[in-house]
Amino acid sequence: MSPRGSISTVITTVLGVTLGGLLIWRVYRRQRKRLPCSHKAVDSPVVEAAPPPLSVESPATPVSSSSSSSPPPPPPPPTPALPSPEQLLRVAPVVVGSEDEWERAWPALQKDLAVFPVLGLDCEWVKKRGVSVKGRTSMVSLLQMASYSGRCVLVRMLSLRGGGARSIPLSLMEVLRDPHVLKVGVGCYEDAKRLIRDHGLAVGCTVDLRYLVLRRKVLLNNGMSLKSLASDLLGVSLDKSLALRCSDWEAKKLTADQVRYAAGDAQVSVALFFHLLGLGGDSSPSPCSSISPSPSSPAYLSTGTAPYAQLAAQCQGLVDVPFREGRGSGRGAAEGDENTPFRGGGGDGGGDRRPRRLAFESPEAGDQQVPDPRRNQKRKPLGVGYFARKSPLYDNCFLYAPDGEPLCTCDKKKAKWYLDKGLGVLESQDPFVVRLLFEPAGRPESKQDYYLTAKENLCVVCGKEDSYIRKNIVPHEYRRHFPAELKDHNSHDILLLCTACHAASNVHDGSLKQLLAEEHGAPQGCEEGVRVLEDSDRRRVRSAARALLTAGDALPQRRRSELQGLIQDFLEPDGRTDGGELTSEDLQYAAELETRIFNASYVPHGLKVVRAQAGGVVGGLRGLMELERRWRQHFLSSMRPRHLPPLWAVDHNHRKLRHKYGEDLPVLPL
Repeated sequence: MSPRGSISTVITTVLGVTLGGLLIWRVYRRQRKRLPCSHKAVDSPVVEAAPPPLSVESPATPVSSSSSSSPPPPPPPPTPALPSPEQLLRVAPVVVGSEDEWERAWPALQKDLAVFPVLGLDCEWVKKRGVSVKGRTSMVSLLQMASYSGRCVLVRMLSLRGGGARSIPLSLMEVLRDPHVLKVGVGCYEDAKRLIRDHGLAVGCTVDLRYLVLRRKVLLNNGMSLKSLASDLLGVSLDKSLALRCSDWEAKKLTADQVRYAAGDAQVSVALFFHLLGLGGDSSPSPCSSISPSPSSPAYLSTGTAPYAQLAAQCQGLVDVPFREGRGSGRGAAEGDENTPFRGGGGDGGGDRRPRRLAFESPEAGDQQVPDPRRNQKRKPLGVGYFARKSPLYDNCFLYAPDGEPLCTCDKKKAKWYLDKGLGVLESQDPFVVRLLFEPAGRPESKQDYYLTAKENLCVVCGKEDSYIRKNIVPHEYRRHFPAELKDHNSHDILLLCTACHAASNVHDGSLKQLLAEEHGAPQGCEEGVRVLEDSDRRRVRSAARALLTAGDALPQRRRSELQGLIQDFLEPDGRTDGGELTSEDLQYAAELETRIFNASYVPHGLKVVRAQAGGVVGGLRGLMELERRWRQHFLSSMRPRHLPPLWAVDHNHRKLRHKYGEDLPVLPL
């Protein structure tokens, strides 16, 4: 047989086998389809069906294979069903006016947060021309917080703080700044700014419900106030009468109507949040937002993520964002990005449209109006406008003595300076260690020294790592007047705080400054505390000269003579007029007068306090060390930091100073 014939035979055989196999497979598949279900389960491998979508009301149990030898895990505890809005509003609120009352109310609220880490947040204050009925500037009087179950705590801030004499409970401070507890409401971001400004309470993780409404493209009939949202989405009517909204929230005892009004705002806020996510007690949950527990936690999700993670995933791009109608009308919304808020007004967000100018809508915290901070650039929300560091503060480089003894930590720039000057040699790259080639002026007294410890670049209060700035624990207005003995090694009193905690700390500092001003007769903002004064006489002369130059003969003769006499009386003592007529040069000179003059009696507040401490009953170096200790203790008491560097102490360096100089060393403030 020829080679060509052999190749043809092989090809024919292969094709025949292939076609035969395909035919047999088709017949086999047709027969399998005709078999009953019982035979199919025996002849075919077991295939587990995908679990149905989970819901809050009916949590799913894990599916286990019958062939597995290990016992099935115990069923998870059921997650409590979310109540309906009507049930939420029927829960009686708890009014808190003291630390003991808060400690009794907190455990139940904490238990609810372990199930769903969400708080409905709202604030009330007296709205009467910016001044409260007690004669003070309007401050937040009532803080409302409600959990998913409807449990609501009404915190009377002014009573709780006792006029600023008492500190705020630690658990209240921590839950408000907890980054894993969502605070939801209408205008809650602006309420958070008020709490920072008025009480130094840092509030984080806020979500404005109006953004969720825009993102879900919900059709509304009556706008986006809290009352309108409650009516359109929940079918609940809220009493927003002017008499209640503008009532006396600083009264010794709140009325039943006030309590019901305040609690309703917070309870409806949390009900709206779950309704907008499809989890409300009156709505069927959607597959993407269903929540189910696991054995490890009553609030754990079936996907293995914490409840906060799944709830926060539905709010991406909306956390801690002030509400502005029309926000997000750029490219993200045009492409349908769920993480970008949709443009207000229900448009389709076409990418070919030019983004319109954002219109600021005054935030409604329970329909309370807050001024637009952009109208007055001198008054910005606390924490906004702070410039965070672009580089770490602590490089944790080490300097060693010639014999290898550790001296201190320093930044890399300083360590390299010793290398560039030939004053040290590089011992290690990681960590960066430079050994000096000369004997230092001093050495640590022990190995347990603050300046030998490595420090983390994070906020010492809340632990935030991505945005922080330096905080002077002893304010610069006092430290600058300290003698040189107390200015050495003062980096101990420079710590890192995030912008929100820094703003809150500054609010607390104001209370201690005011206390020091009263104790030492060093008031802030008085004439003695102003470096430059505005001279009213010079200002009147300047105004008169400018009127004569601009209006001239258009002024009535009587008025013109009056202005000329005013200018002449001012210039005569200087010998400029010699009793004659005013010339154009005289008028020009008077029109350019400087009205601000140096205050001869100017004494800075900080200098007066330092002088009083150094020359008081305690006096000397000991008096200034007491002032230093007082500021450090104030920081600990007011901010409750949880991430302080090791060996940080309120009496840092004091024992060394007493040993070196003596407690009674007389000092002269600079």
